[in-house]
Amino acid sequence: MPPVFRFAPSPNGFLHLGHAYSALLNFDRARGTGGRLLLRIEDIDATRCRPEYEAAIYEDLAWLGIAWETPVRRQSEHLSDYRAALERLSELGLVYPAFESRAEIARLVTAREADGPWPRDPDGAPLYPGDAKSLSSGERTRLIASGAPYALRLDMAAACRRVDGLSWNELGEGPDGENGTVPARPEAWGDVILARKETPTSYHLSVVVDDALQGVSEIVRGQDLFHATAVHRLLQVLLVLPEPAYRHHALIRDEEGRKLSKSSRATGLRELRAAGATPASVRRLVGLG
Repeated sequence: MPPVFRFAPSPNGFLHLGHAYSALLNFDRARGTGGRLLLRIEDIDATRCRPEYEAAIYEDLAWLGIAWETPVRRQSEHLSDYRAALERLSELGLVYPAFESRAEIARLVTAREADGPWPRDPDGAPLYPGDAKSLSSGERTRLIASGAPYALRLDMAAACRRVDGLSWNELGEGPDGENGTVPARPEAWGDVILARKETPTSYHLSVVVDDALQGVSEIVRGQDLFHATAVHRLLQVLLVLPEPAYRHHALIRDEEGRKLSKSSRATGLRELRAAGATPASVRRLVGLG
């Protein structure tokens, strides 16, 4: 079977040089190995994703000379797949609703830190500090019936008790040079959100479901997602999904060393093209020659 790669942007802004680098790496790997390249549109965030950004993704990638298979998978058209995965995790007793708002969580963290630093995940966000796991089933049912907003969280401690010796195969390099067999430590993320009342999925859940359903065998993506791979490997094991290989790459940064954002007009592909850049010059800018 030929290897399967994917590029999976979110249509919540225009692509920049960092996206170009990742897309070109996937395209080059697929072409060099006789593999396939898929394009996936990760549009589960209905409040930020817009049709004009999606159209721009197709335009920018085509301008770079990147070809992909069709049809393109759009996450918003496959919510039932994520609901099914969430139901399987619920049947294992690994999902619970938490009803605190973001502001309430921030207040809880502040209160916890009166006794010392509160633990934070690899991205620097505080771990979930609430006690929703202790609510009775009757209280949970009452709150849901009342229309209260909630997030469905993974009971990380219970999930980790179901796996042993979790790791992944790193073909690229982590932020600290990690390579080869990398131990996965999903507990560092705490009780991650798997879905919300208004959206039956999250990035963590949808990405592992999509990669499995699409047969992705090698995931090429930025080092900013290196540590999140631990959560993805945990979900893959819990849901009995295939294990892909991972190839994390260095990030393209601005002159001050910051990761590029979609608001960075100086590195936006549309702005570069308008200024006279060519696909070849973009390749040179990202170090691909």
